[in-house]
Amino acid sequence: MNRLEGKVAIITGGARGLGAAAANRLAEEGARIVLTDLREELGSKTATAINDAGGKAIFLVHDSSNEAQWISVVEQAQSAFGGIDILLNNAGIGSGGRIDKTTLADWQHLMSINVDGVFLGMKHCIPVMRERAPQWEGGCSIINISSIMGFIGDVGSTAYCASKGAVRLATKAAALECAKLGFKIRVNSIHPGFMETEGLQSAMRAIARNSGDEAKEAARQDMIKSTPIGRLGKPSDIANGVLYLASDESSFVTGTELVIDGGFLAQ
Repeated sequence: MNRLEGKVAIITGGARGLGAAAANRLAEEGARIVLTDLREELGSKTATAINDAGGKAIFLVHDSSNEAQWISVVEQAQSAFGGIDILLNNAGIGSGGRIDKTTLADWQHLMSINVDGVFLGMKHCIPVMRERAPQWEGGCSIINISSIMGFIGDVGSTAYCASKGAVRLATKAAALECAKLGFKIRVNSIHPGFMETEGLQSAMRAIARNSGDEAKEAARQDMIKSTPIGRLGKPSDIANGVLYLASDESSFVTGTELVIDGGFLAQ
């Protein structure tokens, strides 16, 4: 307990799924949480649940691809809690489709959230984090959620793979920049495998609508079979990885990828 006592975390896409799990885990360890999402009702409930459990959290409606809104989120985090020590760039979307069937508008929309949102978060949080970083043994921490698809390609996922690969390398470049400039801010990426989340359930429902329940179950079983550990990941698996990278326990870890995929990429 109290591994993050006194620290302030901004978590984008925090209303549900991986973001909500991470918010709850960091709050359990003493962090004060700034949750952001476009899902106002759900985000407010997540923040309320954290507060009811004895933590401290606020929720802000936030489009992570909007620079003006990023500036406002940073200002409100400072006003509410005095600064920023942890940034979890978790907001993201997934979409599939052949290259020749993907419109430029679809491509740009995905990139605006998955890549531009990460860039804007780092751009506007780093100047604030620099001020507080010296007080922590491990400095401040930026954690960018990428994917196993940031390492490999997949049929029908060109845009998504491109976006997650961009997050992976942007993380490395930002980590080197912060280290060499003496900012005492660590920057790392997390790469989830197949996760049991609302996003996966939504994808499964789409498969069922288009191809029937048998195809849905076959797709789910294929994911499990392709994961050596023999199950889908849980949001708590990612939340515990976020906690490690957010804490001073990872004070010598920057510019790296934490792969949490049940062994998928080891094959």
